[in-house]
Amino acid sequence: MTTDEATPDADAADIPEINDGRYLYCVVQAESDAQLETTGIDGESVSVVAENGIGAVVHACDGLYDTDDLGQIQRWLIRHQTVVDAAGEAFGTPVPFQFDTILRGGEAGLREWLREETDTLQPVLSELAGHWEYRVEVVEYDSPDDETLVEQDERLSELDAQIEEASEGQAFLLEKQFEQRLTELRAARRETMTAELEDELAEAAREVHTLERSPASEISKVAGRDRGGSSRRSDGDGDGDGGGDSDSPGGDGDNEAEKNATTSDSETICRLTLLAHEDSEGEIGSILDDVAAEDGIEVRFTGPWPPYTFAPAIGGDDENDGDGGNAGGPARIGG
Repeated sequence: MTTDEATPDADAADIPEINDGRYLYCVVQAESDAQLETTGIDGESVSVVAENGIGAVVHACDGLYDTDDLGQIQRWLIRHQTVVDAAGEAFGTPVPFQFDTILRGGEAGLREWLREETDTLQPVLSELAGHWEYRVEVVEYDSPDDETLVEQDERLSELDAQIEEASEGQAFLLEKQFEQRLTELRAARRETMTAELEDELAEAAREVHTLERSPASEISKVAGRDRGGSSRRSDGDGDGDGGGDSDSPGGDGDNEAEKNATTSDSETICRLTLLAHEDSEGEIGSILDDVAAEDGIEVRFTGPWPPYTFAPAIGGDDENDGDGGNAGGPARIGG
């Protein structure tokens, strides 16, 4: 059983022909009579092929999905995500696969692959059952200004006084030290706030990981919308109760919270990704409400998502970038 995955720089001549392929969205726990009422990429009919209690959500195809049209790629990614979402709602937590993962050999080959990978897939599905990925972003709108930090830090106060009395050349060097100290203090403050939040969330979540503060991509952006998102602010602009209602829509990916989070008068303190049981969502929401109750703090909480960041690589090298940016998730099959 072999698979093919498209690469961005692949030449047309390098793209292999596929006869009787199966485009793989995800795998789920499912019996032999399982069905999924949804349509796949380009309106293809989606089916669930099950072996040993493991169902592969697929559609039949005869080639890779390759184009230079970014708009078309976006539409494919959104549809891929939609199918994975539907599978999660129908069968429970899925193990998502990367966009454009295609297995050769038709249904017979797919069934053979499922049988061969049962010992790998079954423990993963069991361990992830009922667990979902959640994203948290903490944004501060009223960070302490330089004057406040000078008042709070003895070293900054000393440098400030020395700059006032120094010659032009000395003042230049001292100002460099002053700016470096400011940077260190702000970074230390972010790290402290992040560590405290991680410790609190670790009590409710199975895993907590820190992401880059300035993401290159977001699950919600790739999918074209937030899922189950909420925004909490201490000034009451958020919904406040955002706790555990995973059915509440979070907007179209271009909501006011996202706009505010990129303004010049705000600073992202941290971005976290959590793997948590669905029963813990309310507890996590309560923890985040307490954080958002602090003056000038907004917390964005999105999910539940299929566990993109936490699903292991299957049958190949782990190429997960740690940020869940691939709409198909990090689980991949080697060719």
